[in-house]
Amino acid sequence: MRENTICKIEENKIIVIVRGVAKDKLIPLAEAMYKGGIRLIECTYDASGKVSDEETASYIEMLSKHFEGRMSVGAGTVLSEKQVELTAKAGGRFIISPDTCESVIKKTVELGLVSIPGALTPTEVETAHRYGADFVKVFPVNFMGPSYIKALKAPLSHIRLLAVGGIDENNMKDYMNAGACGFGVATGIVNKTAVADGDFDAVTRLALKYTEQL
Repeated sequence: MRENTICKIEENKIIVIVRGVAKDKLIPLAEAMYKGGIRLIECTYDASGKVSDEETASYIEMLSKHFEGRMSVGAGTVLSEKQVELTAKAGGRFIISPDTCESVIKKTVELGLVSIPGALTPTEVETAHRYGADFVKVFPVNFMGPSYIKALKAPLSHIRLLAVGGIDENNMKDYMNAGACGFGVATGIVNKTAVADGDFDAVTRLALKYTEQL
């Protein structure tokens, strides 16, 4: 299962970050993205605590059951082992964090999920890999640019890097050419106005702008 998820990430490349979307809009939103070619979705935990971890896990479970066999669902903003455990029980397939935390990475691997911690410096990237990460999320990459990915890949060619932060349909190819094997995309596809208005056809069109670049 874990190796299958790794292959899906390498193949489909785009993980859409879903944050702060009401439960009743999650399925139609995800279906709209699916129509646009998206096959990976990240449902984020709320670090502020306004939405409980258990509630977020229920969203992940709902999406996982609805899209079983069609789309891989994972968790984002994972900062604790408890959140990893909740995600695994909910049927999530991958764990994405903004940071490099040894205990979170090791718990993820232990439970058979794909580990994608966040890092920025060469030391952080290699440390994440050493702890057992399957991919490393270079974040926030928008302050560094594609040349930074290329610089990281020179000595760290053995590590699969995802570019996250400021990725859009116009710069994706630059990051791919620099060595990124995938991306995290948020508001570029999950347009808040479109979601609020229930204009899911607009979400499909936005998704296509990205998937057509692959």
